[in-house]
Amino acid sequence: MKVFSTVRGPDLARPWTKSSPREASGSGVVIEGKRILTNAHVVLYASQVQVQGNQSGEKIPARVEAIAPGIDLAVLKLDDESFFDTRPALPRAKQLPAVKDPVMAYGFPTGGTGLSITKGIVSRVDFTNYNFPVSGLRIQIDAAINPGNSGGPALSGDQMIGLAFSRLGGGDNIGYIIPNEEIDLFLADIADGKYDGKPAAFEQLQPLQNPALRAFAKIPKGTTGVLVTQPDSAAADYPLRRWDVITHIGDAAIDDEGMIKLGENLRVGFAYRIQHLEKNGRVPLAILRDGHPLQIELPVARTRAMLIPSLAGEYPAYFIYGPLVFSTPFAELLSVNTPQASQLYSVLGRIGSPLITRRHERPAFAGEQLVVVSSPLFAHKLGRGYSNPTLRVVDTVNGTAVRNLAHLVALLRDATGEFVVFRFHGEGTDAIILPRAEAVAATDEILNDNGIRAQASPDLLAVWTARPGK
Repeated sequence: MKVFSTVRGPDLARPWTKSSPREASGSGVVIEGKRILTNAHVVLYASQVQVQGNQSGEKIPARVEAIAPGIDLAVLKLDDESFFDTRPALPRAKQLPAVKDPVMAYGFPTGGTGLSITKGIVSRVDFTNYNFPVSGLRIQIDAAINPGNSGGPALSGDQMIGLAFSRLGGGDNIGYIIPNEEIDLFLADIADGKYDGKPAAFEQLQPLQNPALRAFAKIPKGTTGVLVTQPDSAAADYPLRRWDVITHIGDAAIDDEGMIKLGENLRVGFAYRIQHLEKNGRVPLAILRDGHPLQIELPVARTRAMLIPSLAGEYPAYFIYGPLVFSTPFAELLSVNTPQASQLYSVLGRIGSPLITRRHERPAFAGEQLVVVSSPLFAHKLGRGYSNPTLRVVDTVNGTAVRNLAHLVALLRDATGEFVVFRFHGEGTDAIILPRAEAVAATDEILNDNGIRAQASPDLLAVWTARPGK
């Protein structure tokens, strides 16, 4: 069926509002439990979802029951389940398809209104990144996939082998589908009513193909594996150390490119086995340390704290103080690909902004957030003479280092001096100094002038209005 959605995503430059509504469409397929499976990106931030069966003129309201932006899957439910009386679930194959197996991609791409069917073969199966930090199996096909195909089933014979979700821009007939194995893991995860995510490890690894590197790591002839160049933790009791060599995951031998065999004719990254071997947050590994074999249990996680995380379907928090708007940076903010954005990133790099230098780091302490000025200064006399501070990272308020956005709000709430002094990270950044009483008094005027309903998102408004020390 075709899936229609009205989407209102976040406006990262104006975090107090949402972006203008836009209409989007994709495809979907009926699965067991009177549910519809589609891609997360088809219904992410959707304020309204409807489905329309093939050869039907009726659009039926739907709601998102579960969504996983990382693996790009979502499940829809209908209030009127009579839709499924004549539309049974599509059977899913239990095994991965083989390279060269025929495949048919079904969906509703742009260019027409009826069901489109394209034909091709399976070109490749690999284990790769989806949306950080999530990785999974991915099937490449040469059947044409175009915008609107997203969420439509791909069949081999009379069984579904996966769900279309992407194509390679600029490539000819290079499309990608999410295989049934990933779909089944997602459905099993949401069976308890919430999505927990996929287990993963986050070590930095290096292939072991260079002879000098192998000699340095004291690897015996005939032994293969990958070198650990940066463990995910520096804790003394963490089971991996720098220069360890991972040779096996479970009973699967890892080659010098970090691959394992999957069946007779398939090699995939060894991290594929984590989703099958994980038990109580750990996976078994065989390693070499200074040439000596060891068996360890490596901790793996379903989520990963990042200093600059993904929004993952949420809206950003914000706080307005006089002419300034404060928010926290998200990965989506630094993924905008326009000439203006590229110029701004270049400037941030030159001044040594933490948005660039710490982009891929974990928080240095519990609760650490970067706080940025998300927008140009509102037009007001208090901002006269100051340069545009957009995406400047706040270092201190009145000399106190800012730990996170809620801490900044508390500092402003509790300030008592005549002035409030904002200092920013980076070379050559100007300070902004505001008369405290005037900034507080001007805030309501600025909100009214700009049609903004609230000074802050609800969580930060609660901090702002709380009594100090309570």
